[in-house]
Amino acid sequence: MNEIYYIVTMFIFGLLFGSFFNVVALRVPKKEGIVKGSSHCPKCKRKLRWYELIPVLSFVFQLGKCRGCKDKISYVYPIFELITGICFAASYYIFGFNLELIYALIIVSGLIIIIDSDYHYMIIPDRIISLLFFGILIMGLIIFDLEEVGMKIVDAGALFLIVFLIKQAGNYAFKQESLGDGDIKLMTVVGFILGIPMSIIVIFLASFFALPVALYLLKSKKQKILPFGPFLAGVAILLFLLQIDIFQIFDYISL
Repeated sequence: MNEIYYIVTMFIFGLLFGSFFNVVALRVPKKEGIVKGSSHCPKCKRKLRWYELIPVLSFVFQLGKCRGCKDKISYVYPIFELITGICFAASYYIFGFNLELIYALIIVSGLIIIIDSDYHYMIIPDRIISLLFFGILIMGLIIFDLEEVGMKIVDAGALFLIVFLIKQAGNYAFKQESLGDGDIKLMTVVGFILGIPMSIIVIFLASFFALPVALYLLKSKKQKILPFGPFLAGVAILLFLLQIDIFQIFDYISL
């Protein structure tokens, strides 16, 4: 019974943080203050009341519309709140109440903000990447021994080089920008988190999921550029929470 209580509590905390992460993801790329400035409708600029800021529930009760101008509220907001809630609850379920939980929450929080920001603006802010990296580095020094942290730093550097070379090859083959610099920085952080083999799996799976979406957008002519960061970060979150390593994947393939 206590376990269910803690899982539900972490889910609710995740919803609240997810609402805040939406603000961070939308304001940081535009260099707006996170704390200063009240939440408002982006269309009519009306200041939102506290009961209009309740994660998910406000969206449902307002039928997905602003109470003032009746403009539609993007469904993306409650989706990210729910995703954050699920990730927070899953982090507690997997790691329990310990330092590894803090490490996990930093990882999923940073990656969710990156997904949100890249989805809206096709930008992965350097400030978010830097805070995420230094956050997991500091927690890594607390949780792991120096040798393991050193290996994680080596993996991060190797991933930077690998993805940089992939970008150069893609630029040469397609005669245009194939990967953004933000994607390279993101995979550097993922390399620290998951190591080289699993990070390669992240790139493979992200490409697998992104390809049909890119083909659909190209065919429908709705959008020519598809941000790759959300796919990379999304797969990285999934593999991190599942705690799968490369040997388990090989064992599964060999069955």
